[in-house]
Amino acid sequence: MVVQPQQEGSSVSNPVKRIRWATQRVKGLNESRIRHGIIDRLHHRRTGSSEKKRPSAEGSHLDRIREEQELSEDGDQHGLGRRRIFFNVPLPDDAKDSEGRPLARYGRNKIRTAKYTPLSFVPKNLWFQFHNVANIYFLFVIILGIFQIFGNPNPALSSVPLIVILFLTAVKDGIEDWRRTVLDNELNNAPVRRLVNWDNVNSSEDSVSPWRKFKKATTQVILQAYRMWKRRAEKKPARGKTYAQRALDEGRLSTDTRQANRDSIFSTKSPNTEDDIQMTPVPSPQPGQAQQDSVPHPLADERPGTSLSYEEDTLDPSMTQRDRLDKAPAKFYGSIINPFKQTTGKATFKKEQWKSIQVGDFVRIYNEDQIPADVVILSTSDPDGACYVETKNLDGETNLKVRHALHCGRKLKHAEDCEQTEFMIESEPPHVNLYQYSGAARWTQRDPRKPAKSGREMAEPITINNLLLRGCSLKNTNWVLGVVVYTGGETKIMLNAGVTPSKRSRISRELNWDVIYNFIILFFMCLVAGIGQGTAWAKDNQSSDIFEFGSTAGKPSLDGFVTFWSAVILLQNLVPISLYISLEIIKTAQAFFIYSDTFMYYDKIDYPCTPKSWNISDDVGQIEYIFSDKTGTLTQNVMEFKKCTINGVPYGEAYTEAQAGMQRRQGVDTEVEGAKAHKQIAQDRNKMLQDLRKMHDNPYLHDDELTFVAPYFVQDLAGASGLEQQKATEEFMLALALCHTVITERTPGEPPKIEFKAQSPDEAALVATARDCGFTVLGRSNDSIILNVLGSEREYTVLNTLEFNSSRKRMSAVMRMPDGRIMLFCKGADSVIYSRLKPGEQQQLRKTTGEHLEMFAREGLRTLCIAQKEINEDEYRVWNRQHDLAAAAIVDREEKLEAVSDAIERELTLIGGTAIEDRLQDGVPDTIALLGDAGIKLWVLTGDKVETAINIGFSCNLLNNDMDLIVLKIKDGQSQTAKAELEAHLKSFGLTGSDEELQAARKNHTPPAPTHAIVIDGDSLALVLEDQLRQKFLLLCKQCKSVLCCRVSPSQKAAVVRMVKNGLDVMTLSVGDGANDVAMIQEADVGVGIAGEEGRQAVMSSDYAIGQFRFLQRLILVHGRWSYRRLGESIANFFYKNIVWTFALFWYQIYNNFDITYLFDYTYILLVNLAFTSLPVIFMGILDQDVSDKVSLAVPQLYRRGIERKEWTQVKFWTYMFDGVYQSVICYFMGHLLFRPANFVTSNGLSVNDRSRIGVYIASATIVVVNLYVLMNTYRWDWLMVLLVAISILLIWFWTGIYTAFSSSLGFYKAAPQVYGQLSFWVMTLLTVAICLLPRFAAKAAQKIFRPRDVDIVREQVEQGKFKYLDQYEAYVPPSKMFSATSSDLSDTAKPDLKSHRDLADDERPIYPPSVANTGTSYNPRSQTGSDGTEYTGHRLSLEQPHRPSLDRPRPSFERMRDSMDRIRASFEASNDFTSAALLTRIESSHSQTPTRRTLPGNSSLR
Repeated sequence: MVVQPQQEGSSVSNPVKRIRWATQRVKGLNESRIRHGIIDRLHHRRTGSSEKKRPSAEGSHLDRIREEQELSEDGDQHGLGRRRIFFNVPLPDDAKDSEGRPLARYGRNKIRTAKYTPLSFVPKNLWFQFHNVANIYFLFVIILGIFQIFGNPNPALSSVPLIVILFLTAVKDGIEDWRRTVLDNELNNAPVRRLVNWDNVNSSEDSVSPWRKFKKATTQVILQAYRMWKRRAEKKPARGKTYAQRALDEGRLSTDTRQANRDSIFSTKSPNTEDDIQMTPVPSPQPGQAQQDSVPHPLADERPGTSLSYEEDTLDPSMTQRDRLDKAPAKFYGSIINPFKQTTGKATFKKEQWKSIQVGDFVRIYNEDQIPADVVILSTSDPDGACYVETKNLDGETNLKVRHALHCGRKLKHAEDCEQTEFMIESEPPHVNLYQYSGAARWTQRDPRKPAKSGREMAEPITINNLLLRGCSLKNTNWVLGVVVYTGGETKIMLNAGVTPSKRSRISRELNWDVIYNFIILFFMCLVAGIGQGTAWAKDNQSSDIFEFGSTAGKPSLDGFVTFWSAVILLQNLVPISLYISLEIIKTAQAFFIYSDTFMYYDKIDYPCTPKSWNISDDVGQIEYIFSDKTGTLTQNVMEFKKCTINGVPYGEAYTEAQAGMQRRQGVDTEVEGAKAHKQIAQDRNKMLQDLRKMHDNPYLHDDELTFVAPYFVQDLAGASGLEQQKATEEFMLALALCHTVITERTPGEPPKIEFKAQSPDEAALVATARDCGFTVLGRSNDSIILNVLGSEREYTVLNTLEFNSSRKRMSAVMRMPDGRIMLFCKGADSVIYSRLKPGEQQQLRKTTGEHLEMFAREGLRTLCIAQKEINEDEYRVWNRQHDLAAAAIVDREEKLEAVSDAIERELTLIGGTAIEDRLQDGVPDTIALLGDAGIKLWVLTGDKVETAINIGFSCNLLNNDMDLIVLKIKDGQSQTAKAELEAHLKSFGLTGSDEELQAARKNHTPPAPTHAIVIDGDSLALVLEDQLRQKFLLLCKQCKSVLCCRVSPSQKAAVVRMVKNGLDVMTLSVGDGANDVAMIQEADVGVGIAGEEGRQAVMSSDYAIGQFRFLQRLILVHGRWSYRRLGESIANFFYKNIVWTFALFWYQIYNNFDITYLFDYTYILLVNLAFTSLPVIFMGILDQDVSDKVSLAVPQLYRRGIERKEWTQVKFWTYMFDGVYQSVICYFMGHLLFRPANFVTSNGLSVNDRSRIGVYIASATIVVVNLYVLMNTYRWDWLMVLLVAISILLIWFWTGIYTAFSSSLGFYKAAPQVYGQLSFWVMTLLTVAICLLPRFAAKAAQKIFRPRDVDIVREQVEQGKFKYLDQYEAYVPPSKMFSATSSDLSDTAKPDLKSHRDLADDERPIYPPSVANTGTSYNPRSQTGSDGTEYTGHRLSLEQPHRPSLDRPRPSFERMRDSMDRIRASFEASNDFTSAALLTRIESSHSQTPTRRTLPGNSSLR
């Protein structure tokens, strides 16, 4: 924000620059603590970026605003780590070391998100891979095998499996890291215009070490080789990529999602030139021309000692308002250009690379360029000093933001100007807050007319609105000239990178224990072998004494020790090293199928469902709780202005989804009523368009874009209801057209088109409605807004813009009207505006407007209040002086500005209110109903108003009329009150909140009955989340079908997710679309981001990104369920096959004294997991389906096995393990018994009973058994799965035939024809397979016949053709008919309580909600008298039909809504948070009665 000075004695003031809407964030309570922690890490850990710390001092207090002189010039008082950057000014002594070099060491602008370099890849990747315990184990086994004493027949061959796995993993890691490296290099080498041939005193020349030179040379050689290979291999692909094609390339971190802009940099790369590139057509100064001509000339000798400088002209008090406006003095901001400085003239802007930029450099940025570092704006191509940036890469928001140049730098145009500057920037240290920056530019102002006179010190504050952040893109601006304050890792985008936590799936976490169990089994098997071998050698008089040449180690104890480790080598396959790589393959394929699902592709924004985390797909199949944001997640976040109330008169016709839901609960046929309403609205729309064209042929009105349908508004605007109402409607539309910060975009044509780019879709909707009604914002010029008001063009000067934030809940604009008056227009939450109205006035208007806002809110509309105030010159001059000083503060600037803004926003005059609709996304009700049928509980966590959330809840099937709504509103903010209320509600369920009940709740996954729902606001939620109440609140929520948490902050959202996830030990999923949802997305087990209208920050931090909420049904119920079931079955079969193989080897050791003789050829042991049995298990995890996707959606109850975690349990693990042990016994002893008589010979008289050929008998049968077992456990027997099983079985025969055909196989030579030619081989194999699989087959048959699971029944129904009707749909479940209550239905539903509420306080009465959350005023809304002065809410039965005065003309929508509201007055939304009309009238202008703002204890801001 740019600071405006205030001239003494002036009665007219000029404008302050506007600042952006809804992007200022209120600093959290622990922000400074977090910031200091980050700075400590920066100073202690970051190499090459050390800055000398200076002692801190206390900042200014909020209750006293001081001038800039309160801060010392040396900057020591500016806080921990505050940096000073000097431009064309020699470094002071305290900023230099003993050798004269700068003390401050700033990091390079080169960034590296990649893990590896060409030199470090091999050692570093191996280091990371050997963090895996299984890899360390197998490396250890290989090392053991090198020593011949352990009996490994081929140590080199035994390393092949580990080498293959390490190689494949390294290739995968290398490809991923190479992609990041390419992006890093493109970004680091991107072009930027940097000022050269001048002295940047803030940095010294880097001394490049020989090692760094060697690394750079190696990298260049590898890059050149790769580029040459790439050019020869293929043609260069097209540069353009769709968003969908880029989706898989985008990482989860913001630094990995900038590919599009990086590509664009290179696609527009031009040849490097050494010459200075002219910025604008403005000619450069000629030699000898005085530079000071471009510097404003001071008009007085004496001026204030700050940047608050003024012309000294005084105005005659007798002047008229228009005369004063015409003679308004200009403010003098000063200039950082020193007109007397001698320059070399050699400085020029040269195209260089981003990585060359240093702190203190001047840079020039052109339209569509990315910002290379964090840059303070000195000047722009706009004469107003404005520029526009897109921050999509930074915070995900796609709307353009306005940034402004410093006033003192706007004269800079050329390189010569930069060389002639002399100034210093005092900057706060780097921190992660994207929405806050405090700094100041300081310089000595010289008078060009008086060279001999010494200058005076001046300063101008620097805020976030003067800063361009790295990663943003410059838009709609020809050029920007600025100076660099943060580079590389100290920029805000890099400080925010890497915050996304790493997530591991639940199965992966549990898998570690199963691997440990296998280690334990292996240990005991090896221990038995060692003891057995040692015992055997310890015996005397054995045949081994005659036939053996002595033991290996020479003594029994050492024999046992050697045998133990030999057994480790032999039985190594028991620990499944290939399991990990197999799971990586399975999960990667699952992620690819999710990405390729065209039914989750959102064509409107060209976005598929994009997995960001590929390793948690199985978690998506176990979700029990979903936490969802409302705005932009359940709704479209496309705002449409529907209704308003002006001077007590309601306007607008609409039939909203919430209104239809309300009527449906009353038994109204909504189809008939909706058709009637839409027909009436269509007629009114045509009439309004005709009247608008008749009154003013507005060229900017497009019929198809009109959302505000109110023909009577046009008549009143034309004066049909008198001058008073006509004036009120004009003032209302003026307020909408002036109180904003939108950017206008004009599209030429016939007719022309004007669109508005706003940071809030609500704001764009308000300005667009003003345009449609004839109050068109044409644009801005020199701090003015140009309006076309019903055909006449007017200019309104913006004096101040007081921005919206979550604590203020309002936004104001101070304007100078064309007639010279100063007006303040304010829009904000109704309770906030009501608390600032002029006391004792507009009582009837407040009451009427409150009623209208209440009805609008019941229709699910988002409401705002509009007010105004006329300010006299003297009052404004005094206030503006305080505002300028607050804006000039470096310490606590935001708090001071908020305090000053609050002072002027008092004694307002109410104009009216607005109502905007945010419609539900397509398919939301059906999706929620489907997820509910699957047993998933959905909670809504939103910062929106309570009543709006409730109405949306009814519209999207979260709530229904049969539910008893529990409203938790702790009025006094005390924990004891909250405890008592929780215990009272728990008692109704027969609970007390004990630990035993919590343990029972953790085991109970049954969905609660749809009889109760909870609504709680942010203040009450803060209480119940305390340690002593959290468990009781959690158990209460466990009994409720739906939970709505309203007015909650991002941290509270994350706290709720954490409470449920850890408290109930369940799998959670969070879904949101905005930056305020990132915390809960990262906290949940699975985070889903919706790529909506507001940008991509939620997507960047998510695990899965989707285009619409409705795609959750396929992601969870189809892909999630498939992935979980497939993975659970694959892992179990993987352990099973290793057990069969390993124990078959172990049984053989019993008959040879455990001497670890290899029954199978060593190649079999190496290939069993790599080739013979891997494909069926892997493809089971990739392709298996129990039912199709259509059936999965048609029968969502199938998902409940995932909620109950029945597809992967310890029981299942041990069942498969014991089954494997049984089958290993059969596989070995069938061969053992076949050869036991020792009289078996072949037809040619030769025997095949040697060890290696017996191994062929047993190994072949074992491989057949294992693969057929996997096939038996597979649901989908298609040609591919059968083919893979057949190939795996045939592969062992093929390998045996090929390998034994060569004499290099030694004793195994010719084993294949000798064994396969025996009938006994085939008979034994057939019998072994039958005996092994018979128990499993019998158990599965008995289970499916006598105890069938849900999926078994559904599969039978599929075979019977009961789901044939799904063939007419494209993988989509036909939506169920919406519930339409009849009169008989209504009689059966729960009746509302008809008892009188006369004895209840108004804030306890069960009313249907209207509008805002609790604030400092609405938290205790009672006035001194305790009377609301209205019969609307009190003094009658709630269901009693009130008497209404007739209106002069019919208003169908208004009457329809008012009638609905009265009939359901005895509803269940009893909460102090529901700001009813009566409560609004009792606020009694509390903020206008006191000079300072009140804040009640425990009152949290709007989140």
